[in-house]
Amino acid sequence: MDYQLDLNWPDFVQRYWQKRPVVLKRGFKNFVDPITPDELAGLAMENEVDSRLVSHQAGKWQVSHGPFESFDHLGENNWSLLVQAVDHWHEPSAALMRPFRFLPDWRIDDLMISFSVPGGGVGPHLDQYDVFIIQGTGRRRWRVGDKIPMKQHCPHPDLLQVAPFDAIIDEEMEPGDILYIPPGFPHEGYSLENAINYSVGFRAPSGRELISGFADYVLAHELGSYRYSDPEVVSRENPADILPQELAGIRDIMLDVINKPEHFEQWFGEFISQSRHELDIAPPEPPYQPDEIYDALQQGDRLTRLGGLRVLCLGDAVFVNGERIESPHRAALHALANTLYLGQEAFDTALDDPAFLAQLAALVNSGYWYFGEE
Repeated sequence: MDYQLDLNWPDFVQRYWQKRPVVLKRGFKNFVDPITPDELAGLAMENEVDSRLVSHQAGKWQVSHGPFESFDHLGENNWSLLVQAVDHWHEPSAALMRPFRFLPDWRIDDLMISFSVPGGGVGPHLDQYDVFIIQGTGRRRWRVGDKIPMKQHCPHPDLLQVAPFDAIIDEEMEPGDILYIPPGFPHEGYSLENAINYSVGFRAPSGRELISGFADYVLAHELGSYRYSDPEVVSRENPADILPQELAGIRDIMLDVINKPEHFEQWFGEFISQSRHELDIAPPEPPYQPDEIYDALQQGDRLTRLGGLRVLCLGDAVFVNGERIESPHRAALHALANTLYLGQEAFDTALDDPAFLAQLAALVNSGYWYFGEE
């Protein structure tokens, strides 16, 4: 299904993006759920899928993690099933991500879907990333507070919450409504009836994640092996003193590792193009030969990108799931990155180059693209 988002993106960015929360009434007109509760429950039974059950009974919060074998023990109130990265596993649900591609691909993370019975929710909490919450079947009441310093606590080891807050948004959401919440605004949602919610989440790497990821790259590539030197070492009255210029020299050594554009860009492309969740990779058996790819495209078949696969452009390079792809056929690489469904016209004369055709066959044989319908 092709979902059309009724939104003026430039106006939205100017007024709301990372500034304040808002309810977009009927953001999706005539909304139709791409998934059923039974299908969602089925995904939560799979080993590779990240899922959890959150319940609140008699004042106590409980959290259990999938895969689940049965849901028969659950009552009719006060629980939610949450499944991460459904766009990786369920193509109709992945279609919900496409209207948000006005925002850069590298910032978009995944689609989390929840099914909640009356009273179901995860309690008042805040996120450190942007999220669009789309209301599917059913009704849910959402409260959002202002962005003020709030202490977080754990009513359960796997659940982080905040204290009750005063609401600046208090709204009953109906199918097709969208709630946008920037980072740091406390919020809570409670189902009024059996309800499905779709959360389009965004990546916001922390300094800690970035430094850790870059350090791994430095070690793997044996960078930064030069050492501190001080041929003009300065004498000092107290030998225990570290002088400011010496501390600056140490900082310069560290910054010099980062300030190498070719390495920094290579690292970031690899780092940010990797998915944080499992992909539903199913390499074709037997593998395609390059000439079979060529013939299929010439006959009108189209290649579909695997759900959740991150394909990003950085300078002249394209990164696919943490791997750099290089080719002189810039337009063809650009099409791989920006177009979800690829026909022969997307590649043009690149298909006549055996080297590019071999690269394309390798990507298809990795399970990253497959021949299928739009």
